[in-house]
Amino acid sequence: MRFTTDTGGTFTDLIVEDDDGALHLFKSATTPDDPIRGVIDVLKVAADTMGMDLRTLLGKGELFIHGTTRAINAIITDSTARTALLTTKGNPDVLVFREGGRMEPFNFRVSYPAPYVPRALTFEVPERVLHDGTVAEELDLAALDAIIDRLEEERVEAIAVSLLWSIANPAHELKVRERLTERLPNVPVTLGHEVNPVIREYRRTTAAAIDASLKPLMADYMGNLEGRLREVGFGGRILVFTSQGGVLDAKDVARTPIHVINSGPAMAPVVGRYFADLDTGAANAIVADTGGTTYDVSLIRNREIPWAKETWIGQPFRGHMTGFPSVDVKSVGAGGGSIAWVDTGGMLHVGPRSAGAVPGPVAYGNGGTEPTVTDAALALGYLDPDNFLGGSMRLQVEAAAAAIERQVARPLGMSVDAAAAAILAVVTENMVKAIADITIAQGIDPASAVLIGGGGAAGLNSVLIARRLGCDQLIIPEVGPVLSASGGLVSDLSTHFREVLPTRTDAFDHDKVNELLSSLRARCEEFLEKNARGAIETHISFRLEGHYPSQVWDIDVPLPSGQVETAADVKALEEAFHQVHEELFAMADIGSPIEIIGWQAHVSAKLRDEALGRMATDSIGAPISGTRRCYFKETGRVDTPVYSFGNMAIDERIEGPAIVESPLTTVVVDPGAVARRGASGSVIVDVAPSRQNGGA
Repeated sequence: MRFTTDTGGTFTDLIVEDDDGALHLFKSATTPDDPIRGVIDVLKVAADTMGMDLRTLLGKGELFIHGTTRAINAIITDSTARTALLTTKGNPDVLVFREGGRMEPFNFRVSYPAPYVPRALTFEVPERVLHDGTVAEELDLAALDAIIDRLEEERVEAIAVSLLWSIANPAHELKVRERLTERLPNVPVTLGHEVNPVIREYRRTTAAAIDASLKPLMADYMGNLEGRLREVGFGGRILVFTSQGGVLDAKDVARTPIHVINSGPAMAPVVGRYFADLDTGAANAIVADTGGTTYDVSLIRNREIPWAKETWIGQPFRGHMTGFPSVDVKSVGAGGGSIAWVDTGGMLHVGPRSAGAVPGPVAYGNGGTEPTVTDAALALGYLDPDNFLGGSMRLQVEAAAAAIERQVARPLGMSVDAAAAAILAVVTENMVKAIADITIAQGIDPASAVLIGGGGAAGLNSVLIARRLGCDQLIIPEVGPVLSASGGLVSDLSTHFREVLPTRTDAFDHDKVNELLSSLRARCEEFLEKNARGAIETHISFRLEGHYPSQVWDIDVPLPSGQVETAADVKALEEAFHQVHEELFAMADIGSPIEIIGWQAHVSAKLRDEALGRMATDSIGAPISGTRRCYFKETGRVDTPVYSFGNMAIDERIEGPAIVESPLTTVVVDPGAVARRGASGSVIVDVAPSRQNGGA
């Protein structure tokens, strides 16, 4: 048996894959004060549903795969460890100066954020290494000891060390760590050249600072997770989702927690690509995961999962750069729990504030007073108040409608139905804008892509989103309600390694490059030997980071092979660079040499060979028939047929308006759309069938 969980802002999702490959889906409220308790709670729900006690269920487990927002939440809420930064004397302001840049070049009213580590906790170490690795000034150990005395006085809980040109010669950083470990053995240390070996000082330093600040918290969290799972009967392997769209052992995550800043959201594109290919064969897909708090969107381009080198916590240039590559996921404050409100000018807004898990939407009856997207969907008749979360929670229709009437309908002078529809329309526009930012802004016409809808609230307005984007098809997978969690079942154990070695293709240093590539391969093989015994399949690939001589910023290009032995190999490398550059910028400087700055090795191990299974009977729910009075802008209130997601026959067609629901999600098939069941179990909605058939 395999378990995969994803702890979101509102719900904790769980998939149990049994010995026959059948999938059991569950949700339970997240417990913000103790997220691991929420994990245990949802496991108890699974055990009860599957007719066994928790210890028996977990005793059958082989793998437990976990996604968590613990790291990102700690950064956002400023609850990370008290962290100090040690840097080269004369260079204390690297986190203050950053790299420049503004979202709005002429808007000077928005200040840059305070440095991630305050200047009061930044210490200058007398030493100096030059760009070629030579030592211009030896490390002053006496001065370092005086700094350590200050660190003790300041009671720091974590330390980041980022010295100039440590990527060329790490000897001083290693000596600093050795001395820190001797004097402060219980304080974790992160070295810049180890966590993020890149040539840009700010990126290396911010990565070291963020990683160090998370170590005490995440080491405790991972140890607590493992201890409590062992306590209730789990004896298998524990893996954690990473920001790179793979999984790592919990102990490795505790050592380098920067890997899991986007744990959870990075899994959605992994499984989204799987279903886009399985259900339609589409090369381009927009993957949207609608949670209770956020709307996470990503783009699959030519079947490739996109990566972002400039990953930001918060808005670009207004937040903190992680300096670490991750799957490119854009998150906006729009979800089932997003709060609707009317400003003093009479304008309706939805989000970014969320009711979260506590108190939750008004309809939950847990003390919420502000109307949310979930309340609007309930008031419109889209949700069954008696069958929410499989009947484990009864929603309060009257309370939801009253909140909408009081705080939206009355201020705007409209009916409750019109106000609820307006709430969905506004949140739809917020979501469409987020998708436009990752498609149109990257030269992709969203109309050329298929939309994959995931998350418990995805089906409420995904047809509306697809229509606004011009997409012909929407896919809601069987596992859609727990989309990110399901990514754990199709993701690989993976990591990557980076090194800096500048060279040019017109003066290529074959010996040093091939020595470095061999070293990277050896590190990959060591990772596989240590972590991937018994894997179905393993893969190692290489990439370069480079630019044309007149450029400043680098792009990543796959290396045609793992070695660059001959002039023909260098030529192939140049051609690969030109091709990628033209795809990105619609031009290539053919004939120009390439300046290469860095080298990467990516290693992965496939832990399973079979495709995802189908939903188990206990996750399908009881057969549904009948109608519900629902409101649509085109029709007003009408009797709307309701169908069971899990009991739809393959290729069965349902014309909108209609509702397709399962215990964990509801799909609204708006008027004019047609839904059908795919062979994979997904519900595939043709959002404008007349257009596909040549109509207007």
